[in-house]
Amino acid sequence: MQNEGNTTANPISSIRARFQASRAGDAPRGDGKDVREVERMRVIGEDMARVGSPASPELFAAASAPGPVNVPQLLPMFGLTLNDLTQVVQQMREPAYRATQLWDGLYSQRVESLDDLTTLPKAFREALKQARYESGVPVIQETFRSVDGTERYLIRLADGQTVETVWMPGGDEGEAGDGSEAGAEEEDEPAAGRDYKRATICVSSQVGCAVNCQFCFTAKLGLQRNLTAGEIAGQVAAVLNRQGVEIGKDRINLVFMGMGEPFLNYDAFMEAVRLLVAGMGIPESRMTVSTSGIVPAILRFGGEPVRPKLAISLNATDNEMRGKIMPITKKWNIEALLNAARAVPLRPRERITFEYVLLKGVNDRKAHANALAGLMTIPGLPLKVNLIAWNGGAGIPYEAPAPEVVRAFQERLRESMVPAYIRRPRGRDIYAACGQLKRTAAGPGGSSMVTEVAGIPLSRVRTG
Repeated sequence: MQNEGNTTANPISSIRARFQASRAGDAPRGDGKDVREVERMRVIGEDMARVGSPASPELFAAASAPGPVNVPQLLPMFGLTLNDLTQVVQQMREPAYRATQLWDGLYSQRVESLDDLTTLPKAFREALKQARYESGVPVIQETFRSVDGTERYLIRLADGQTVETVWMPGGDEGEAGDGSEAGAEEEDEPAAGRDYKRATICVSSQVGCAVNCQFCFTAKLGLQRNLTAGEIAGQVAAVLNRQGVEIGKDRINLVFMGMGEPFLNYDAFMEAVRLLVAGMGIPESRMTVSTSGIVPAILRFGGEPVRPKLAISLNATDNEMRGKIMPITKKWNIEALLNAARAVPLRPRERITFEYVLLKGVNDRKAHANALAGLMTIPGLPLKVNLIAWNGGAGIPYEAPAPEVVRAFQERLRESMVPAYIRRPRGRDIYAACGQLKRTAAGPGGSSMVTEVAGIPLSRVRTG
């Protein structure tokens, strides 16, 4: 099956794209050192290509082309598979076990610099840097902190693009009722004196988004590009490092509900999932991916041996209304979406989540609740509904319904035996809530919402 809208199929092609799209300036030939270095890299690249390594001869064409030498960008190692790392190690004529050491350092230890890989000999670390490799964990450029403890991060990527990632201490109750351990934890009262952290990280899969949901702020950015597997998983690593999380002790849930449509960047998204599971030790049962309804990808997703839980953004009960607020309905309508959901094999106790953003006067009436209850009565399909009161802001012509309207909508669903939960909004005051991610830096009246720049509190950052 062809991947819908994917431009970065795997870590190998992502590195190739980084070279081809390099924005580095021309390097002077000077005393010939630069030329010799690029020539050396070209030879290594040819050898690596013969064994399918994360490099290929075309990446080094600048070395033999006439004119100025174009020095490539640094190569991020974060995002490479164990097989990729094995090939790098073989090419650099190091013992095979070095690949496992690299894998452990990148994903278990989450090192932000190759210098921190102290299990490796210094000479090997220097050789990796000479070959223009770097750790590649993305950098948190700016931090925005909410009164409720939520933090929104503007994360800088290697090419200068930025995406947003959100840390929600205690979660947002989005997993409640989904049949997983994470869902059970959200329904339980917090244990007094517990010595572990429980939080949810909201992760982006694209820079911007092409789906154009009318109620979503990310749609205003359009689609800039897909993220690589390393950039997707790297957001998680950057946030875990900032928060000092211990995987295996702390309870961390991941929701792929940030910027972008994950199923329009399917291969990179799924490779990121595999890295997070096998490399970083986060169980897929603690991950949820939300899709606007990319039917071919949903069917493909159902066949994955390792996959997160599935959430489908529904938001309306008929195709006419859904088409107005979610234009993608014109390609895959509600009937096709529900048929695809039925085809996904579920694990024991697992439920598919249907998300429903409530828009005042648009889809929040009693009649809409009745219609949704009928739609969600699907024999043989375990499901739940997450109700989300629209998170507003300037520039989008919708309003959030009153809290009592949201509760009444939930009650109507429950009366019809449809499990319905209300997602708790997190970080509304810093534009971190569901549908608000648009790289917003200014609050009401133009005041800055930034609390940190590059990890330094704003009160200590010199300006002017």
